Amino acid sequence: MDIVGLGVDICEIARMERALSRHPTMRARVFTPEEVAYCDSKARPAESYAGRFAAREAVIKALGGYRGRGWQDISVARAPSGVPAIRLEGNAKRRADALGVTTVLITFTHEKTNAVAFAMAVRG
Repeated sequence: MDIVGLGVDICEIARMERALSRHPTMRARVFTPEEVAYCDSKARPAESYAGRFAAREAVIKALGGYRGRGWQDISVARAPSGVPAIRLEGNAKRRADALGVTTVLITFTHEKTNAVAFAMAVRG
């Protein structure tokens, strides 16, 4: 297994809360229906949205950036065990394929004020 790239990002939860309240269409523009359902089911949705937003940014960094980014090209899914997994579509998938990336590993954490995500793009 070769590490192709690493990425990390932090998202302020209060900022995400403000963005969601100011821009009612943000949920549908940025997040997949699966993510919206998951986040909105939580006691503090902005915390989960912030984690998923940070995950997107971390993945972009792990892939070394790419042109034509669409917000929903990168999403966070959950395995039955609860483990988060990254799904790539569109230009994110094309970039990963061009790099030979077979998997993007993700982990994220939340605390009172921030959500942090760490991504690792791997080949093989």
